[in-house]
Amino acid sequence: MPHKSIKIIRLLAFSGLLVTLAGCLPSADSQQADPVVVENPVLYVKRPLLFDSNSGALVEDNLADPSGFRPGARLFVKNSASIDARAVDVSSRAFSGAGFLNDAGRLLYDVKDLHVSHDGNRALFAMRAPEIEDADDDDQPTWNIWEYDRVADVLRRIITSNVTAEAGQDVAPAYLPDGRIVFSSSRQRASKAILLDEGKGQFAGLDENRNAPAFVLHTMDDDGENIQQITFNQSHDLDPLVTDEGFIVFSRWDNAGQTRNNGVNLYRVNPDGTGLTYLYGRHSHDSVPGARNVQYLKARKTDSNSVLVQLRPFETNDYASAPAEVDLHNYVEAGLRLDGVAANGGQRPLIPGITLDGQLSLNGRYGSVSPLMDGTGRYLVSWTPCRLSERASGRIVNCTEERLESDAYVPAPPVYGLWLLDVASGTQRPVVEPSEGEQFDEAMLMRERRLEGFISDAQLMGDAADLADEGYGILHIRSVYDMDGIDITPNGIAAMANPSITPTAQRPARFLRLEKPVSMPDENVKDFDNSAFGRSRGQLMREILGYVPIEPDGSVKIAVPANVAFAISVLDGQGRRITERHQNWLSVRPGETLACQGCHESGSPVSHGRPDAGPESVWEGASAITLPFPGTDPALYTDRIGETMAEVYARTQDIRLPLPDPIYRDDEWEDLMSSAEDRSMAYENLQTTPPISVACENDWAANCRAVINYETHIHPLWDVSRVIVDGGGQVLDDHTCTSCHTEADPVDANLKAVPEANLDLTNGSSDANPLHFKSYRELLFPDNAQELNPGGVLVDTMVDSGEVLRDEEGNPILDEVTGLPTPILVPITVPASMSVNGALASTRFREAFKPGGTHDGRLSPAELRLIAEWLDIGAQYYNNPFDAPDN
Repeated sequence: MPHKSIKIIRLLAFSGLLVTLAGCLPSADSQQADPVVVENPVLYVKRPLLFDSNSGALVEDNLADPSGFRPGARLFVKNSASIDARAVDVSSRAFSGAGFLNDAGRLLYDVKDLHVSHDGNRALFAMRAPEIEDADDDDQPTWNIWEYDRVADVLRRIITSNVTAEAGQDVAPAYLPDGRIVFSSSRQRASKAILLDEGKGQFAGLDENRNAPAFVLHTMDDDGENIQQITFNQSHDLDPLVTDEGFIVFSRWDNAGQTRNNGVNLYRVNPDGTGLTYLYGRHSHDSVPGARNVQYLKARKTDSNSVLVQLRPFETNDYASAPAEVDLHNYVEAGLRLDGVAANGGQRPLIPGITLDGQLSLNGRYGSVSPLMDGTGRYLVSWTPCRLSERASGRIVNCTEERLESDAYVPAPPVYGLWLLDVASGTQRPVVEPSEGEQFDEAMLMRERRLEGFISDAQLMGDAADLADEGYGILHIRSVYDMDGIDITPNGIAAMANPSITPTAQRPARFLRLEKPVSMPDENVKDFDNSAFGRSRGQLMREILGYVPIEPDGSVKIAVPANVAFAISVLDGQGRRITERHQNWLSVRPGETLACQGCHESGSPVSHGRPDAGPESVWEGASAITLPFPGTDPALYTDRIGETMAEVYARTQDIRLPLPDPIYRDDEWEDLMSSAEDRSMAYENLQTTPPISVACENDWAANCRAVINYETHIHPLWDVSRVIVDGGGQVLDDHTCTSCHTEADPVDANLKAVPEANLDLTNGSSDANPLHFKSYRELLFPDNAQELNPGGVLVDTMVDSGEVLRDEEGNPILDEVTGLPTPILVPITVPASMSVNGALASTRFREAFKPGGTHDGRLSPAELRLIAEWLDIGAQYYNNPFDAPDN
């Protein structure tokens, strides 16, 4: 049975229909006696409902596009929350003049994302000017941040310069306690500067679905100056909320790799961009009955010190949400406390019984929700009653259980009015009566509240300041052998850390690789075919920021490029990823240190990524002050209990900088001065073009990248001469890849031959996709085994499937010559040699080149490393969209 505890305490009259809902009508005195209702103005948005001209359905609202435009909205203010108070349009004055009117003489702009100042006198909001008829999309107005001063009755755009205002889409503003403004924007100011350093030109990178520019958090002064980008997600960061403590809670779309973890979760960050961390929601997207893809949006403060969120799917055509209070102080998931104990209580539905299953309910539907913050637990809500349309007459009626079960009715469009909801008493009363074809939304009370705490910008000193000047922050991992609070080493990390017990060659984790997502341009910047991604678009394109050795205890302390999103991979001694792909973006600000205790398995329910949640570290680090770790060089001494080997190295030597190659000093921790450097996997040993610039080869810096394209860097390996000769120059053998993996007969090139292992690595375009070399398709796609027919033509090898051809009645069809049943012949499938899932997942290739394998020693360590890193990042055909041919 639907929940019926909320009473609606007024009679609604609209569109000629009188709808009566359970409850009692309050007296006028009770409303006048409420100072919150009488003394505080209400700000809200009124917008028309838009319907698809073909289907007649409501136009869908898609949170994946924050720049979506729903023309016809207005910003109104009422001097009180009384239903009888007069509403004043305060936004239309921004567009005075005939130039803003369409052909019908209508003013069609859009307004959203309201936020009230702490003194209750001003409000920020996002507003987009009306469409310019016949103008291209690039020439249309953008979303801008505006402010309304209620006392002075003044409306102003925060950024006064038209050029600056139109340089990006700006939405979701909020006041910071020092008077600045935090907002979400497609400007990507710092990211564009990074792109310029990479030689790509400046553009706003698309989200990971490649549908819209990514919106990330920025700050600016209250006059629109000093715009700073503070987050670096590859999809959207939205809805910033400044908490009482002064940090910012916001909604982040985690979409790295477009995996099953795709979802909008709650994060926090300091106003200067430091301290970015996950907070809540990653494993709670099924926390509302009837929906498995709820997203965490529009966080608001509450009286109970919890955070109110609107839960809704990515796309909705009824604008409904399930409001819920989330306990961020004690929970990391709906059913998981910070201490790792499973317990229900992480979130509480504001109105019990609300579902998101798409079915109508007698409860009606709720849109926006805003706490009054007056200690009464009341809310301003956008709400529509449950309504049906009679099939026969089109007459709109209120819902009953009988009508909901009857085929004689279909859902009617919503009519979202504004209501004052009192959860404790189970009542709500109208603030703005609903109207057919209209949606009243985003109501906020303009009342004074306590000023939030102020978090000043991080102050950098010493090495951190020097690294910041060079464009670096710091990443410190206590141990990659700590997997969700479990020591995964066979004899314990302490034994792994002791070189006299565990030699270098026996340590599974040898290198850490830093990988950066490539910003995707829109088609106006670079229009390239999807074939540029190759076998899979799952990872889009990736660049490599560099390598660093992993210390014997599994710890890492490395300078990492600042102001970019990056992921990490743990590698073995051959430069191959040994853990699952890291599908979550990290970032640091210049000079900032990001610390984590270990690694995480994506399927694990254990919390990961929030410093105050999850299990304790399994690695205690140094156990005695001023002594080296057991079995190590005395020069690498500890100076505090708990120090990791990476911290020791950074303090006694220098912090490790990323390098273009996985280079290891074999016995460095045993004898610091005489250790030998192994450069066998370095790019310098390639006979083909390395995937780095000459400048970066000589001086690897924060803006250097390794960019691997198949045609330029992988395919040439197959033609490298690998002729084996004796001391007298006599050819003993030819291990050149294309000497065997070719369709040309080795004796007579005019004749055909079956390529070795049915793998053709020679030049030429693929028949399956002319934009790919056939060698790429041969390596990464399944194929059919071939043979030479009597005419010398390569054909698919066909074998008996064990089944026979049958007629319509199921009887075998006999061969006219033999009189026997006609067998069904099928080709023999040859599995792909390589996999986009990584080097170790490329089983056929890996087995051939392993020690003792059929191709052992035929490729150099540097060549195998190049192939491994390319496979690990996704085996893309291009990893620079500007290298791909135009579409």
